[in-house]
Amino acid sequence: MQLYDRILVPIDGSVDGRHAVEHALALAGIHDAAVHALYVVDTASYAGAGMEASWTGIDDMLRSEAEEAVAEVESLAAAHETPVETAIVEGSPGKAIVAHATEADCDLVVMGTHGRGGIDRLLLGSVAERVVRRSPVPVLTVRLDAAEEREATPLDADST
Repeated sequence: MQLYDRILVPIDGSVDGRHAVEHALALAGIHDAAVHALYVVDTASYAGAGMEASWTGIDDMLRSEAEEAVAEVESLAAAHETPVETAIVEGSPGKAIVAHATEADCDLVVMGTHGRGGIDRLLLGSVAERVVRRSPVPVLTVRLDAAEEREATPLDADST
């Protein structure tokens, strides 16, 4: 039984985000699925930037980052021999991810989370949490900072 045909992985071009991409590609290999990589340019967070000239520079920078992130995923997918479709959209990341999952008829969303809690989550919000709450399909979250935490607090035989 093939559980997944299309796996959506939101990307942000970060080194940490690459772990979620690798996880999605590994799952795609197991399930003989295609990967949809989505980069959301969050233009709302730059709305107060001011003058038109400065917005053009910011827009160019955001587009360049998006294109680099997409190219990296295409390269990783080729190395895994996994079919990949990529898209760059503008909007609110949470809403755009859920909309893309629906429109592309994806079976699973694989995305990274930094595991923020408490006041950080309240102040910053959580795209992963928004997607989990609104997604019509299962969402697999890959904790991106878990490896760093394990290195910072190694377990040994004497600690309990």
